[in-house]
Amino acid sequence: MPETPEALLARLDALGLETRSVTHPPVFTVAESRSLRGTLPGGHSKNLFLRPAKRAPGPHLLIVLEESRQVSVNALARLAGAGRVEMAPAEELRALLGVEPGSVTPFGLVNAPPGAVRVVLDAGLLRDHEWVHFHPLVNSMTTAIRPADLLRFLGSLGHAPELLEVPAPAAG
Repeated sequence: MPETPEALLARLDALGLETRSVTHPPVFTVAESRSLRGTLPGGHSKNLFLRPAKRAPGPHLLIVLEESRQVSVNALARLAGAGRVEMAPAEELRALLGVEPGSVTPFGLVNAPPGAVRVVLDAGLLRDHEWVHFHPLVNSMTTAIRPADLLRFLGSLGHAPELLEVPAPAAG
């Protein structure tokens, strides 16, 4: 059975990681989350859960980007050295991360066996913010965590996140 938000937050607390959580109506898009954000200073993300195209062998891919990044999925996959990818279907999202569509989060790695999901984090998101915000397994809550603590948490689960420099969009 997948981890619950309460158990996730207790796990973070047990590791001595400071978090701040707020409850809000469910949000499914970055635009919706912006309208409900209120006073949550720090970096906010968009999270893509992908699988190798045409069911090629290899792990799934969770890409965590700063919410304002405008990069094509295939360009991101090339940048990460992942080859061709496609959006993973909802049943694979549920099976591996234990979350529903609209709730994709790096915290979902609490449900994934090490090696099943390759996690790639936008280096700028972590570098440029004191706090970063993610859904704690449900899209009706947002949890802030310090970037170094997010990396520590993922490491404690046996996941080795990769940091990726994602180029800013060209001024146009």
